Amino acid sequence: MQNNYLESAKKQFVEARSLGKKAIEQVPEEKLSWQYNSESNSITMIVNHMVGNMLSRFTDFLTTDGEKSWRNRDKEFENEYPAKEELLASWEKGWNCVFASLEPLTSEDLLKTVVIRNEKHTVMEAINRQLTHYAYHVGQIVFLGKMICDQNWHSLSIPRGHSGQFNADKFSGRK
Repeated sequence: MQNNYLESAKKQFVEARSLGKKAIEQVPEEKLSWQYNSESNSITMIVNHMVGNMLSRFTDFLTTDGEKSWRNRDKEFENEYPAKEELLASWEKGWNCVFASLEPLTSEDLLKTVVIRNEKHTVMEAINRQLTHYAYHVGQIVFLGKMICDQNWHSLSIPRGHSGQFNADKFSGRK
C-alpha cells in the first residue's frame, strides 16, 4: 500500500507540473508578469515562489530542514524573468529537484521524520503538504492564464459544453 502511495504522489506531481506548464505556454510572454492588482501575484511571481519552495523543500530532503537558509522567499514575489524560456527552464529545474528527491524513496522512508521550518513531519505528511501547496498554486496559474488569454484559452480539461461528448467517448467501449 505504501509503495502505491509513492507512485500516486509522483503521478499527482507529474499532473500538476504538466497543467502548469501547459497554462504558462499559452500565455503571451509579455503577459506573464501581469497582475490583477498590486496585492495579487502574476504567473511569474507564482512560478518564482514555487521553484524557490521546491528547491528549498526537496534539496537534501531527508537530512536538512526544508526551509533553507539560502532561500529568499520575499524575493520570489518580484516579477523577474526576462523571457518565457527562462521561466520554463526554472519551472523544470524546480520539478526536477522534486522528482530527484522522490525517486529513491521507499515505503520504509514514509514514516521517517523530516523538518520544515523547525516543525516535524513524517515524510508522507511533508509530501502531502507539498502536493496541496503546488496544486493550489497551479490552480492560480491556470486561472490567471484563462483570464489573460480570454477567448484564446485552450482548455486543459473538458471544455465547457463538451461533457456529454467526453463521457460518451469514454464509455463507448463499455456495455
